[in-house]
Amino acid sequence: MQSKALLFQPLKIRGLELRNRIVVSPMAMYCAENGYPTQFHLLHYGKFAMGGAGTVFIEETAITRDGRITNGCLGLWEEKQVEALRPITSALKSHGSAPAIQIAHGGRKGSAQRAWEGNGPLTAQNIANGDETWTPVGPSDKPFANGWLVPQALSRAGMQETLQGFVATALRALDAGFEIIEIHMAHGYLLQSFLSPLANIRTDEYGGSLENRMRFPLEVTDAVRRALPDSVPLFVRISSTDWIDGGWTMDDSVELSRELLSRGVDVIDCSSGGNLSGGATNSSLTRGPGYQVPFAERIRKETGALTQAVGFIRTPQLAEQVLRDGKADLIAIGRQMLFNPFWARHAAEVLGAEQHFETWPQQYGWWLNKWAAGLRTMDEQPLAGS
Repeated sequence: MQSKALLFQPLKIRGLELRNRIVVSPMAMYCAENGYPTQFHLLHYGKFAMGGAGTVFIEETAITRDGRITNGCLGLWEEKQVEALRPITSALKSHGSAPAIQIAHGGRKGSAQRAWEGNGPLTAQNIANGDETWTPVGPSDKPFANGWLVPQALSRAGMQETLQGFVATALRALDAGFEIIEIHMAHGYLLQSFLSPLANIRTDEYGGSLENRMRFPLEVTDAVRRALPDSVPLFVRISSTDWIDGGWTMDDSVELSRELLSRGVDVIDCSSGGNLSGGATNSSLTRGPGYQVPFAERIRKETGALTQAVGFIRTPQLAEQVLRDGKADLIAIGRQMLFNPFWARHAAEVLGAEQHFETWPQQYGWWLNKWAAGLRTMDEQPLAGS
């Protein structure tokens, strides 16, 4: 049946048609081994595709070994990692989801603990337990926070090497079977730290004015877009605001989005925060349902970009309303997907987009129809003694 719910309408971006507007947001799992995925990753991502999401992003994936955030981060800096990721993309495609990857460099937040270890700088105990440490890099030698490693300010040669790393990783991602590439330009990691005056205190043409601070991230974008076939969509995740006085602002994000669009970016993925110690998306607001949706709405209206909304969008009704109100084009679901990997299937039922488990995997649908029929029969039975 043809759904009237916008959430379940297909969306074509360049040469790729997404089956619906539901996206599994990239979420770091911190359990890769030397940058390589494990069986956990295959099961973890496969269940989201089986659960009906139109697009499934795997977690931020480092372009170099020293570009990891933690020792547990995925990487795609060598050819053997291509082979290791192919079973994941194959599984996603087999269940109708577009495999997507977020390519990233941790910048001055690199050489850090896994989230459940404290999400801070590595300790002597972490190193004694086998974690390696490295010198992070950034636009300047300003550490992320007190107690964090002092980053090495990237030289021009280092910037060019990093740019080539983004390009090489994007091409490896295509070889591995990914159909969407997203550049991570958010949350205080390398490219966003060039953008934010909180991290970038350079005095050359890559620091100072907004134009200068955007220069290197835009050079990376140009290089990646040129390397990709025209048919491949390119997303960019941004921190729409630092949430900190004197930092990156929403006005800056509108200007950046215009520049990204002019360089062939297809979707602006609108997150926020990350330049304050304590978490990736710290906010000075009380976070509530859809609290970041206004970022996607403003960028969409002022630039004409396709936008992806993310942030405490937990219910099908809210996701559908965001689309109906013209505030975004795609809905990214994160932790709610961890709680309920079949969120998309359940949303289809709630919004009347399907009946009788018609789009569920056949192996599930057959059983669930019998189960539903049994429930209906039980509901129709009179109570004993009535």
